[in-house]
Amino acid sequence: MTGPSVTGDRSAAAGIGDLSRERLVELLTDMAKRWLAHDGLWFQAVEGAHGMDEAIALDAQAWEKFTVIEAERIKRFLGLPEGGGLDALEKALRFRLYAVINEQEIERPDAGTLLFTMKACRVQEARKRKGRPDFPCKTVGLVEYSGFARTIDPRIETAVVVCPPDEHPATHWCAWRFTINE
Repeated sequence: MTGPSVTGDRSAAAGIGDLSRERLVELLTDMAKRWLAHDGLWFQAVEGAHGMDEAIALDAQAWEKFTVIEAERIKRFLGLPEGGGLDALEKALRFRLYAVINEQEIERPDAGTLLFTMKACRVQEARKRKGRPDFPCKTVGLVEYSGFARTIDPRIETAVVVCPPDEHPATHWCAWRFTINE
């Protein structure tokens, strides 16, 4: 059997540019899930070969570089200004790869603070379904979120509110506080 012909079924031969908005959102969601699946499989392979501590150390090294790349690309895509502060960070957080597959909440209790809460996390919820303990992502999360925020604006400071292996409320998995001194 051969692939779709040029004169045959148009939907089978259509490219990404021909997709409806709804199909594009569906594709974006699926691509985010694919990326996350690869990330998880990579981590599990390293954990299996070298143990959890080494896997976390190597994961942190990868996130240290990836989070900067992701933040720079989002910043460029959205046209965010240099020194855009917490307003720029708030916009950028909504465009991260996993933003379409995890439930997140952003609050601004005051002009100098942004609270980011991961209410539903595909990684943690998959582990929970499999009867596994929470993934201890705090170490990697500190690297990831502080690097992302600093790339958006070097004045932003990041602090963990709660993140596994910390005990966390049933309402969310992790929470991060971003502050800036204007």
